[in-house]
Amino acid sequence: MAINWRDLPPLSALRAFAAVAELGGFSQAARALNVTHAAVAQQVRALEALMDTPLVARDGRGMALTAEGQQLAQALADGFGTIASGVAALRAGGSDRPVRITLTASFASQWLMPRLKDFWDLHPDIALSLHPDARVSDLRRDGMDLGIRYGNGDWPGVTARFLAPARMAIAAAPDLLDGRENLSTAEMQEMEWILARDWPEQENYLRSLGLDPRTLSRTDFVNEELSLAAARQGLGLVVESLALMEDDLEEGRLILLHDSKDRLPAYFIVTSPGPQRAATRAFLKWLESAA
Repeated sequence: MAINWRDLPPLSALRAFAAVAELGGFSQAARALNVTHAAVAQQVRALEALMDTPLVARDGRGMALTAEGQQLAQALADGFGTIASGVAALRAGGSDRPVRITLTASFASQWLMPRLKDFWDLHPDIALSLHPDARVSDLRRDGMDLGIRYGNGDWPGVTARFLAPARMAIAAAPDLLDGRENLSTAEMQEMEWILARDWPEQENYLRSLGLDPRTLSRTDFVNEELSLAAARQGLGLVVESLALMEDDLEEGRLILLHDSKDRLPAYFIVTSPGPQRAATRAFLKWLESAA
């Protein structure tokens, strides 16, 4: 049966009366609700006025429920009991549920995975569920606790916090460079390239360096993981986010040839507005410290 919400008395008044009925007095209800005796009495009087019937029979310092009060008290005990059980079950399930994170496969493998051991050393009891996806996920619709997105951080309907720079850079395997650490624009124009398909930002970055993306000898890959794997094998120069090449550059698998040094676009932590679960807050705090 559909509920006519407008016909229901205020929840605060129903809660006050239910507490009085359960605990047997106004003072006891006031302590349980952490309000004053007068506030509870006022809520009950307002409920009686709204229902146009007495619910509590006052006798000196004591009280008793009227027949109508007993009837309403039983209904409220059933209703509030169901609500309390549902909330407790949700809290219990929420505390054990993994933190669900949407992000690209490349960011997960190149940036997040190498750092996760540090998180689990600090929080061995918090489970994570990674959902790699190139699409922009609707956090609420898809049941995600947070996302890591690439862009300018100005998406509507979400809260975005800067995580890591995503400025573009050009790199290559040492074998491809034959001992060189710098290449001129003319030399880069003649090299083999490993590029991402359908990435306008990449094309604009190359043009800003005086390169013509249309005339480069290029192999296009569908994602960053494949591009980086090919670059490590010395198959060509690669254009990629610097944040995703940190480990390769530090360990010498790739050599940095050019860095755009632009602050935006970047990687942002994205959450839905409102409070977060304790496990999600712990992961967010760690993410920001790990950047």
